[in-house]
Amino acid sequence: MPAKSKAQQKAAGAALAVKRGEASKSDLQGASEEMYESMTEAELEELASTSRKGKPEHVTDK
Repeated sequence: MPAKSKAQQKAAGAALAVKRGEASKSDLQGASEEMYESMTEAELEELASTSRKGKPEHVTDK
């Protein structure tokens, strides 16, 4: 599932870095912390690898 916004892609990248041991868990907050807890490394990789080109900064739920 590709990321729907730049913010989602960035949060997935931060969570992925922690899963891989490249960053500290204390660096996470908000959505990235939730992603770290609930998603596998493969799922995070898929979201984080999404191109940011043409994506909105944020998507609001409606």
